[in-house]
Amino acid sequence: MTQPALFDPLTLPNGSTLPNRVCKAAMEENLADQPGQYPGERLFRLYDRWAKGGTGLLLSGNVMVDPSALTGPGGVVLEKGTDLTPFKQWAKIGKSHGGQFWLQISHPGRQLYKSLSETAVSPSGVELDLGKFSSLFAPVRKLEVAEIETIITRFADTAEAAQEAGFDGVQIHGAHGYLISQFLSPLNNKRDDEWGGSLENRARFLIRIVEAVRKRVKLSFGVGLKLNSADFQRGGFDADDSRQVVEWLNGHGLDFVELSGGSYESPAMQGNAQEETSGKKASTMEREAYFVDFARDIATIADMSIMVTGGITKLATAEAALAQDENGFGVEILGIARVLASDPDLPNNWQRQSNVDVTMPAVRWSNQTLGALAVMGLTKAQIERMAAGKEPGMGGWPLKALIADQIRAASRAKNYRKWRVA
Repeated sequence: MTQPALFDPLTLPNGSTLPNRVCKAAMEENLADQPGQYPGERLFRLYDRWAKGGTGLLLSGNVMVDPSALTGPGGVVLEKGTDLTPFKQWAKIGKSHGGQFWLQISHPGRQLYKSLSETAVSPSGVELDLGKFSSLFAPVRKLEVAEIETIITRFADTAEAAQEAGFDGVQIHGAHGYLISQFLSPLNNKRDDEWGGSLENRARFLIRIVEAVRKRVKLSFGVGLKLNSADFQRGGFDADDSRQVVEWLNGHGLDFVELSGGSYESPAMQGNAQEETSGKKASTMEREAYFVDFARDIATIADMSIMVTGGITKLATAEAALAQDENGFGVEILGIARVLASDPDLPNNWQRQSNVDVTMPAVRWSNQTLGALAVMGLTKAQIERMAAGKEPGMGGWPLKALIADQIRAASRAKNYRKWRVA
C-alpha cells in the first residue's frame, strides 16, 4: 500500500489547495456575541489559536441558516442581509496562518431545545426519543412544502454570504440527526410526497441544497458535506444508503464529503453507538478512527475527496487512516476535533514527528445521553479557556463541566430569546 504524507498539500476539485491534509473538524462553540448572534472577540481569539496550530483546513462549528432555529444557545447566525463586518474579520483571522477556513452551515430540524423555541420542524413531525430528556426539546411539527423550499434557499443565501465575507468554502451539515439527516432517515421521514418514501425521494432535500449552494457561489469556492455513514439505529439510514447518496452526489460539484455517524438519539459521534446496524459497525483503528473502513470503501466510488473524523489522537493512527489501496483510492483528509480543544498545537507537533500522546477524558456513565453531554461539557470548558485567551487546562471533573456548561447555556438561551423578541 502507498501512503500520502499527512502534510502533503491536497488540491480539491474546485482547484484550491489545502497546505496539508489535517482538518480541524467542526465543534459547536456557542460563543456568538449577543444580541445579534455574531462572531466576536471570543471566536476571534479561539480561531486564531487554532489557526496557529498547523491544520490545513479549519471548519467552524454550526453556523445557522435560520435565526429561529439554532442547534444550541450562543450559535452564530448568517443569513441574507446579515452585517458581514464581523464575519470578514473572523474569516481573515482563520486564514491568517496559511490554512483555509470554511463555515459549517446547518439547520437543527427537530433537534431544537425548548429553551430556544416553542416549536421545531422536521420532515414528518416525529418527536425525539431521549427518554426523560425528550422534554428538553421543542414540540415538533411537519414542514410544509413551501417551507422546505424556503430552507433550501436559506442554505444558498448563507453560502453566498460566507463567500462575500471571505471564507474559502462551506460545509453543509447533513449528519448527526439535524434536518438534512432527518430527511434521509426512514425513521424520521414518513412523508408520502416527493420528499419522502424511497431513498431517492428522501435524498432530494440534500441534493437540492447542494445544487442551490453550488449554483449561487463561484466554482473556486469550496462546497463540502458532512454525511452519516449510518444513524446506528435499527431501521434507520444505513451504510448502503450512505454509499448510494454519495454516488448520486457525484457530478454535483462537491469538494469533499466528511463521513461521520449517529444523532442525538444514538451519539456515535462521541463513540457511544447504542446499537449496530445490520451487524455492521463503524470500523475502529486502535479504537480511534471510527469510520475509516467505510470511508475507504466510499472513496472507490466518489468523485470528491473523502474526509474521515473520529477520535484520532496519535500520529501513527492518523498516518494509517490515510493509507491508500493498490489502486490509489483512500481517505484524503483527516478530521480531528475534540483533541484540538485539549492540544491545539497537535498538528504542528505531528509535523515535527513529535511523539505526542494526548489522553482524552473518558466519561463512562451508565446513562449514555448524560455521558455524551458531559463529554461535550469537558470539551467546551477547554474551548471557553482558549476563547478567553488562555491555554487549555488539565481536563476536569465531568459532572462539574456538565453543570457549568448547562449554566452557560441557560444564560445564552435567555439572551437569545430577548434578541428574538426584540
